[in-house]
Amino acid sequence: MAKNLSVLARQFSTSTASQALVRSPVQVFGIEGRYATALYSAAHKQKALDAVEKDLKAFADVLKKDQRLTDFLYDPSVQKSLKNDGLSGVADKMKMNALSKNLLLAVAENNRYSLIPAITAAFQTIMAGHRGEVVCEVTTAKALTGAMTKEVEAALGGFLKKGEKALITYKVDPAIVGGMVVSIGDKFCDMSMATKLNKYSELIKAAA
Repeated sequence: MAKNLSVLARQFSTSTASQALVRSPVQVFGIEGRYATALYSAAHKQKALDAVEKDLKAFADVLKKDQRLTDFLYDPSVQKSLKNDGLSGVADKMKMNALSKNLLLAVAENNRYSLIPAITAAFQTIMAGHRGEVVCEVTTAKALTGAMTKEVEAALGGFLKKGEKALITYKVDPAIVGGMVVSIGDKFCDMSMATKLNKYSELIKAAA
């Protein structure tokens, strides 16, 4: 994998200066984060950030809708070379940027097709940071009212730096019982009632 990641970051580069990685504005983690960060560096140098972001989202959407393609990629009985040819054909048909295509082939080489949605999400997080956006996710047990939403947005605004803007996604998960779970960029805060109840339960068990 490291070889493929370095190839992505060195696309069309020859000098030492051009081979230096462009630092990501947002740190993303895991294997998907490493792919996304290397891709960001390569795309930044090629001034192809928007094109690559569009390509990845389009391909992730295709995977969601085309079950035959998904089954083909995940089928262990299909030879890797056939999968690579298939991916290459799809990339060409979608008229992808060369960097986007190379990312897919690097993923295919390591048989990590299941990471494509995660890599796409990580790249979008980096791009949001590139645009001065901070990705925020707010999860509550039930949908917020308009007034509560405004309060949350105002509170989140207090965590942003000058020039940044929040890109907020709201989710409903009855399992948290009450309160909320909030992520701001790479920061995470669990204020759910479920977590509090679990902590109290652990304390009671420890005291028994």
